Amino acid sequence: MKRNIVIATVAVATLVGGGTATAFALGGDGETSAAGTSSVQHKDDDRHDGARDAHDDRDDSDDRDDQDDREEDARDAAAAEAAKVSAADAIAAALRSAPGTAVSAELDDEDGGLVWDVDVLGKGDTWHSVEIDPGTGKVLGTHTERDAEDAAEARAALKGVRGTAAEAAKAAAGKGRVTSVDLDDDRSGKGAWEVETVSGKGTEGHWTVDLKSGRVASGPADD
Repeated sequence: MKRNIVIATVAVATLVGGGTATAFALGGDGETSAAGTSSVQHKDDDRHDGARDAHDDRDDSDDRDDQDDREEDARDAAAAEAAKVSAADAIAAALRSAPGTAVSAELDDEDGGLVWDVDVLGKGDTWHSVEIDPGTGKVLGTHTERDAEDAAEARAALKGVRGTAAEAAKAAAGKGRVTSVDLDDDRSGKGAWEVETVSGKGTEGHWTVDLKSGRVASGPADD
């Protein structure tokens, strides 16, 4: 149960163009002028042109989003490669500094630098957020707070899972470099370990780890 939420938003602008045209026709008595028909036809053409422009703009926006996704995947792959300390080792280092039960570990960008952020449930309703240097395994800092509601939810979820966060990270390591391991407490009281990995090409993987059976199955992707 990650206790830090980052929300990213992408704004997409759509440009719709349009216009009018006027045609004049002269006719004798009893003849019908074609001016009205011509004007309507031009307006229809303009609307079609505007719709095509809007569609093209949406296509351009989709292309930019795809490019952004590819660049983000490449950054994730580079970050995972730069982390010499594994998720399991980062958790072990955090627990030596702040005893308790690790419920999540995430490779994160903190103030322009890469860190392992490990959440540890301590005694009672005490939480420790421990930052670990992904290059050396040293503790960079610890923040402690109390949250009775989160602590109660975590303890209830922990009753439904086998093993530890570190063991779950090791079990999923064969799927790629582990960038996140988390206690999922949204399963109606049935907890589970969810692990995220990244391949050398930057492809993300999402896994659910059952330590009782040793099974690593595809899990839900983040929204």
